[in-house]
Amino acid sequence: HKFMAWDRAILTDSGGYQVFSLSSLRQVSDEGIIFRSHIDGSEHHITPELIIQFQETLGADIIMVLDECPAHDDSFEKVNRAMSRTHQWAERCQKCQKRSDQALYAIVQGGIFPQLRRQSAEYLTSLDFPGYAIGGLSLGEPKRVTLAMVEEMVALLPENKPRYLMGVGSPEDIIESVARGVDMFDSALPTRVARNGALFSWQGRHNIQNAAYRQMEEPVVPGCDCYTCRTFSAAYLHHLFNCDELLAYRLATIHNLSFINNLMHKIRSAIINGTFSSFRDNFLAS
Repeated sequence: HKFMAWDRAILTDSGGYQVFSLSSLRQVSDEGIIFRSHIDGSEHHITPELIIQFQETLGADIIMVLDECPAHDDSFEKVNRAMSRTHQWAERCQKCQKRSDQALYAIVQGGIFPQLRRQSAEYLTSLDFPGYAIGGLSLGEPKRVTLAMVEEMVALLPENKPRYLMGVGSPEDIIESVARGVDMFDSALPTRVARNGALFSWQGRHNIQNAAYRQMEEPVVPGCDCYTCRTFSAAYLHHLFNCDELLAYRLATIHNLSFINNLMHKIRSAIINGTFSSFRDNFLAS
C-alpha cells in the first residue's frame, strides 16, 4: 500500500491465468510450475508455497491460491486433472499461510463441465476459505455457457462470503453476473478496449477514432465527471488517437475505469434501494 500510495483495498492474483496464457513457456506438475524465460531461457520454479510467500511479502488485502486454468475446449479428462491439482494446491496454500491479516480466496475450476464445477465448489467450500473465486470462464466459450456456469456456481458458494468472478469486466457482463449473485470482478478489458479507442457510456461503446468525433467540441460522453471528459473535447481525443499519441491511451483508460467505478456505485445503490431489477433492465435496454 505504501509503495503504491494506495490506502484502499488491494487484491493480488497468483498467476494461474499465466499457466493458461503462457502455455508454450511452462511445464506443470503436481509440485508446481516451471516457467521458461522468454528472454534468456532460464527456468523459474513456482510452487503454491512460493506464491503465498510472494503475496504475503507484497501485503495485499486479498490474496489468491495458485490454480491451474484450463482452456475452454480442453477435454473432460484434462480439465479434471487441472481441477484436482488446483484442489491440492489450494490446501497447500492454506496450510502455509502465515499472515492472518490477509484473506486467502480459493478458486473454483472445472471448465464448462457442470459435474466438475459442482465437485470443485463442494470440495473447496469444505475447506472454509474466507472467499471464493470462479475461475476459468470467459476464455472463449459462448456467453450463454459462461452465464449458466456462473449461475450454477453462485448457488453452490456460501452466501455470507464474497463470490468473485475472475476475468469478466464488460459493463453488460458485470450487470448480468451481479444479477446472478456475483460480488467481485477483475478484468483488463476496460484498459484493453481503451487502447483501441473504445470508450464506455450508458448508451454503449463509442469508437473515438470514427470521423464523427473529428470536430466534436463536446466531451465524448457529455455529463461524465471523469478527468478526461471534464478537461478534453472528443475532437482532441480523436486527434490524439490518429497521431498515435501515448496520452490517448491514458485518457481513454481514465474514462473507462471511471465509468466502471461509477457503474459499480450505481449497482450497489440499486441493490440497497431494492431497484436493481429495473436498473438492470434499463441499462441493458439502452
